[in-house]
Amino acid sequence: MARPIWKGAVAFGLVTVPVALHPATARRKELTFHLLHARDKSRVDFKRFCRREAVEIPWSDVVKGYEYAKDRYVVITDEDFEKARVPATHTFEVRDFVPVHDIQDLYFDQPYYVAPAGRGAAKPYALLRDALSESGRAGVGTIVIRQREHLAALEPAGRTLVLTTMRFAHEIRSAASLDVPGPGQVWSKREMTLARQLIQSLAADWEPTRYRDTYTEALRQAIKRKIAGHDIAAPIQRPPARVVDLMQALQSSLETRGGRRRAGTTDHRSVRVAGRRARRRHAA
Repeated sequence: MARPIWKGAVAFGLVTVPVALHPATARRKELTFHLLHARDKSRVDFKRFCRREAVEIPWSDVVKGYEYAKDRYVVITDEDFEKARVPATHTFEVRDFVPVHDIQDLYFDQPYYVAPAGRGAAKPYALLRDALSESGRAGVGTIVIRQREHLAALEPAGRTLVLTTMRFAHEIRSAASLDVPGPGQVWSKREMTLARQLIQSLAADWEPTRYRDTYTEALRQAIKRKIAGHDIAAPIQRPPARVVDLMQALQSSLETRGGRRRAGTTDHRSVRVAGRRARRRHAA
């Protein structure tokens, strides 16, 4: 496990749990590209250029400015940034315990594993984890990480507590302006029956390792071929099926999936999982 990025405590009521935060995700191995001059393949540099004086300027003459009106700026110095920083309290204080299923997924951002740290931390850690698991609730509060304040939610994930930074309400755009149909509108009962059967034919347990970034894999192979001096063959593109009749599209989809699982056949394992989730929601 990587070194902790934050050490402090989780506090709820008068109970304090010394903890450390560890990254729960690994940085994605993305392919990086540089901008080159097409003629000689040399790197392209970007220069700091003053628009008014039409001259190149050194880094020592560069400052940060906030545009408070059209073409009017106020300069903010490093000292100003330091004075405006949020005090690092090293404590995540739970302000509310809210039902987990009441928090929309779009609020969640970056997850971190929470581990007990220090003598005597194991018992209150386990107590908080198991109490959250039984209640179906998450602890919500704010935390300062790297001099920035974050809204965050604390909830169990198996044997481990996970703290996930969240977006504040003002960062979430409203969907009210989108032209979407309301629940129960525009579709027929027969179409809903077929849609449910199609969903059931594709029902499966969550196995994240089944899914891969096939685009990056294909791009890596293309780069290797080009380095070796070979041509890159473009894959055959099959145009998506044009949906003319929704009922026909649903029926054809069910016939296509018939080899995997007959439409309408009950997946008892998926039903058991859904039942457990429903009971947790009801208990919360």
